[in-house]
Amino acid sequence: MKKQSISPSELAFFGLTSSEAAQYRLGLFSQIHEIVFHGKGGYDWNTIYNMPIWLRKFTFNKIKEFYEKEAEANQKASKGSNTLDLASPNKIPEAVKNVVKNNPTGKKPSIKAS
Repeated sequence: MKKQSISPSELAFFGLTSSEAAQYRLGLFSQIHEIVFHGKGGYDWNTIYNMPIWLRKFTFNKIKEFYEKEAEANQKASKGSNTLDLASPNKIPEAVKNVVKNNPTGKKPSIKAS
């Protein structure tokens, strides 16, 4: 015979229900993975798992800030570059247009080794 809990939550003493515990564990393991993966070999799983919560959150936020700043810098750098936009294939880069314009016969340009 199974005892029924007198508490409205599933667990009388601990604050997490079984569904909340599963979500917490998923968040914990995701955070550990992100630190280990994006830490570029500077951290191992056991170290992060046993790290105090406040320090793990601090480390996670610092790595997150670093990658956000890096992505922002890459985005700013790529705005001025002459790259092929795959989203709109009808746009031909200027470098390709110049090669076609300077070579109207359609022959391959010869490359001479010096």
